[in-house]
Amino acid sequence: MKRLLGQLVNSAGSWGLAQGALAGGLLAAPLIGLMYLLDQLAKFPFAPFALFDWIARVLPGPLVTFGVDLMIDGLRLAGMSVAAAAKTGEQIGAILLFFFLAVAATAVFFAVIKLRSIAPKPNSGLALGALFGLPMALVSLPMGQSTVNPGIIFLGLMILFLVWGVGCVPVYRRLIIKSDGLATEDEIRWARNINRRQFLIRMGAAAATITVLSGGVGSVLAQRERRQLTQEIAGAMDDSAMDPKGPSPNANDPLMPAPGTRPEFTEVEDHYQVFLRTEPTFIDIATWSLPITGLVDNPLVLSLDDIQNNYEPRNQYITLSCISGRIGTDLISTQWWTGASLQKILADVQVRPEARYLIITSGDGFYETVDLGLIASDERIMLAYAWDGQPIPFDHGFPLRIWLPDRYGMKQPKWITGIEVTDEYQEGYWVERSWDEVAQVKATSVIDTVAVKEIYDSEGQFLVPIGGIAFAGDRGISKVEVRVDGGPWAEARLRTPLSETTWVIWRYDWPFAEGNHTFEVRCAEADGTPQIEEERGNRPSGATGLHRRKTRM
Repeated sequence: MKRLLGQLVNSAGSWGLAQGALAGGLLAAPLIGLMYLLDQLAKFPFAPFALFDWIARVLPGPLVTFGVDLMIDGLRLAGMSVAAAAKTGEQIGAILLFFFLAVAATAVFFAVIKLRSIAPKPNSGLALGALFGLPMALVSLPMGQSTVNPGIIFLGLMILFLVWGVGCVPVYRRLIIKSDGLATEDEIRWARNINRRQFLIRMGAAAATITVLSGGVGSVLAQRERRQLTQEIAGAMDDSAMDPKGPSPNANDPLMPAPGTRPEFTEVEDHYQVFLRTEPTFIDIATWSLPITGLVDNPLVLSLDDIQNNYEPRNQYITLSCISGRIGTDLISTQWWTGASLQKILADVQVRPEARYLIITSGDGFYETVDLGLIASDERIMLAYAWDGQPIPFDHGFPLRIWLPDRYGMKQPKWITGIEVTDEYQEGYWVERSWDEVAQVKATSVIDTVAVKEIYDSEGQFLVPIGGIAFAGDRGISKVEVRVDGGPWAEARLRTPLSETTWVIWRYDWPFAEGNHTFEVRCAEADGTPQIEEERGNRPSGATGLHRRKTRM
C-alpha cells in the first residue's frame, strides 16, 4: 500500500494530485447540495449524515468519545454554547467529512489514471462515480429514515454519483490541458479562448450557484416540513392529558437570581439536545405503538391515546443533564414533564416474578436496560409524552421518552418503540461503549454570572451580584459556598427550587474590590455530602471538580 501511494505521488506529482482534488472539489459541493434537495423533495437519505452516523456506530467507543470531546473543546474555545451549537457542529462536520472524502477519492482516482497513462474519458467518470458512490449508497440505506423503496433510493443515489463522476472528467481534462498532452485538438483550441483561471472562476461560480440554490430550496422545504410535523404532533395528542405548568411554585420566594443567571425554567426551544443520529428521529404517530413483551402474563400493545387516557398523568419539574458535559456545562435544562407512571403500566402487563430488567429500544437505534427494582422503588419514574403542556417535540423524543430520577440523560431513551421484560442483563448502548453502568448524576455547581455591570450600593458598601445553579439529581442541595482568590468560603443564599428534582438557583453578593479576581463555587447535597472537588473528566461517570470564573473589576 505504501509503495502504491509512493508511485501515485511520484507519477502524478503534488500538482497532479491537486488537479484531481480540485476537479472533485468543484463538483462535490453541488453534489452535496443536490443530495440535500433530494432528501427534502423525495425523502431520500442524506448521504453525508448517513455516513457520519454509520461511522459513529462502528468505531470503538473511546474513539467516538474522543471525537465528541474534540468538538466540545472547539466550541468552548470559540466561546460558543455547547448546548446550542453542538448538533450544528456535528452536522457541519459530517458535510465536511463527505466533501473531503470526495476530494480525496477524485485525487487518487485521476492519479491512478495518470499513472497508467490513460486519457480520462466519460467511462472513467462512470468508474469514479461507481467506486465512490456504491459504498455511500449502501451505507445510506440502513442508516437513513426514509420510507421510500430501498431500490429506488439506491438507484437515485447512484445516478447522482455517476453524474458527478462523469462531470469530473471534463473538469479534470481542462485543468491538465497545458501539462500532459492528453487533450484533443478541439480542447486545445477552446483553451486558447479561455485560460485556466477564467475556467476556474466560471466553474466555481456555477458550482456555488447550484450549491446555494439547492441548499436554499432544501432549507425552505425542511423548515416547512418542521412546521407541518409540529402541527401534526399537536393534532394527534389529547390535550386533556397534558397539564400546563401554571404559576411557578416558588414565585413568592424573596430571593431574586443575580442578573445574568440562566433562566430557572428552560423554554422548550432552548432545552439542550443530544441524540445518536446527526438528525432527529421522525416517528409517524399514525403507525406508532408501544409493545410491552417478554416475561409478562398480559403483553400489551399501547397506542399513545392508551397511555394518555388509561393512566393518570404525572407532572413534575425536572432538571435533566448530560454525562458528557464538562464542569460548568450548559448541557443541562429544566422543564415541566407530563407522563404516565411506569409502575402502573407494568402492573397492567403483570410482570412475572423471575423478571429483573426492562430492555427499552428506540427509533434511533438506541437501547438501554432498566432495573425493575429501581422502578418498583420509585413511583416517579414515568413514560413522558409532554413538556410544558405540549407534546414532546420530535427532536426531543416524540412520542415517548422515559424519565429516571437521579440519572444522566444517557440512561434515558427517547423515541421509545418497544419494551421487553427479561431476566437477563444487557449492557445499554453507551455502557457497551465504556460509559458508566449506573450513570448517577454527580453534584455540581456553576457560576453563571459575576454581574460587574450590576454593582449596587447597600448601606454604603458596593456589592457585586454573583449567581448560578447547583444540582445533585434528586438528592437536593443544602448549601452553596463561594470563595474569591483562594480565600475563605462564604455561604451563598439559595432560592427555593421548583421541585426536589430540579437545580437550585443560588446568589452571593460580594463586597466589591478592584482588580483581577478568581471566583470558585462548591455545593453540598441535602444530607451534607460535599461536592467532589477533585478534577476528573466526564468519562466514564461524569465530570467532577470546582467551577471557576475569572473577572476583572
